[in-house]
Amino acid sequence: MKSIVSLILFLAIGLAAALFAGFRPDLYSAPAPHDDEQQGLADRIIIKFSISVAENTPKGLAALKFAQLAKEKTDGRVEVQTFPNGTLYSDTEEIQAMMKGDLQMIAPAFSYLSNILPAWYAMDLPFALPNREAVEEAFNGEIGKLLFRTLESRDMKGMAFWSNGFKQITGPRELIRPEDFNGLRIRIIPSRVLEAEYQLLGAKTTPLNFNEVYRNLESGGVNGQENTFSNIYTKRLYQVQSHMTISNHGYLGYAVIINRPFWNKLPADIQEKLAEAMDETTRWMTANSDAMNAAQLEQMKAISNMQIHELTSEERREWIRVLEPVYERFRKEIGGDLTDRMLELRDKYIGKTD
Repeated sequence: MKSIVSLILFLAIGLAAALFAGFRPDLYSAPAPHDDEQQGLADRIIIKFSISVAENTPKGLAALKFAQLAKEKTDGRVEVQTFPNGTLYSDTEEIQAMMKGDLQMIAPAFSYLSNILPAWYAMDLPFALPNREAVEEAFNGEIGKLLFRTLESRDMKGMAFWSNGFKQITGPRELIRPEDFNGLRIRIIPSRVLEAEYQLLGAKTTPLNFNEVYRNLESGGVNGQENTFSNIYTKRLYQVQSHMTISNHGYLGYAVIINRPFWNKLPADIQEKLAEAMDETTRWMTANSDAMNAAQLEQMKAISNMQIHELTSEERREWIRVLEPVYERFRKEIGGDLTDRMLELRDKYIGKTD
C-alpha cells in the first residue's frame, strides 16, 4: 500500500515538474508581461507636498488641482503626492522638514514663516489687507516680491501666493467691542504679532496646530479662535462655539514654497511645466476660495445655532484704533519700508470696506 502511495506521489511530482519545465519552455526565456504602472518609474519625479488642512478646504483642493495639472502637463513624468491633515508633518514641523529635504513642497500660512523670517510678520498686521483688491495688490506687487526674496536665504523658492479668505473671530460670547475680549484665551497660529494684537484686546493666546483646535475648544483649553469661514465649517468649529464676529481683521493666505536645491536640479522643461501648473492652479483657487467661503457661511447659518455679528464701520474703526500700536512695535523686525507699504495699503482700501 505504501509503495502505491509513493508511486502516485512520485508521478504527481513529476507531472508538476513537467508542467513547469517541460511544457512551459518559455517561462524564463520570454519577456516579462508589460506593466503600465512600472513604465518610466525610474525617471518619474516625486514631489511630496505637505498640506496641514483637510482636502476639502481651499488649500487642500488647490493642492489636488496642482497635482493633477502637474501630471497632465508633464505627461506623467512628475507625480505630486499630497499629504493632508498633517499626516507627514504638523504645520509647525513642515518648514524644517522641507529645508532638510524630507519634503519638496509646502504651503504654510504666513504666520509660520514669520517665526524664521520676521519680514513675514507684515502679513499678520491687523486690517493690513482690508479687501480682495488689497490682497491681490499685495500678492502680485512689490510686497509679494519683497517677501519671496527673503526665502532665498533659507534655500526656499516661492512659487505662488494662495488665497483662503478673511479671518473671523469666534468665541463663547459676543465679541463686538475690544473690551469684550477681556479674560478670553484665543487659539492662534504661532505669531508674535498675533499675540500682541490679542494682548491689546485684553485676551491671552495659545498657539495650537490646526488639527488640535476642535478638541481644545471642546475641552475648554481655549475658548476662542480666529479663522476663515471655510476652515470653521470644514473642521465643524461652529459646533463648539456659540458666537462669531465677521471682522475681516486679518487674512489667511499661504506661501507655496519648494525646496530650492531640488528645484534647481529639475530639467528646464519640467520647471516650465510646473510653473504653468502653479499659475493655473493659483488662478483657479482665487476664483473659487471666495465662493467657497461665502457658500459655507450660508451653510453654517442654516445648520448651526451660532450667533453671528458683522462689524459695523464704527465698530471696525474702534478695533483699528486699539490695534494701531502693533505696526510701530514690529516696525524694526519687519523693516521700515515694508511696514510703510502695509500701512499705505491699509489706508488705501480700508474705506472701501464700509
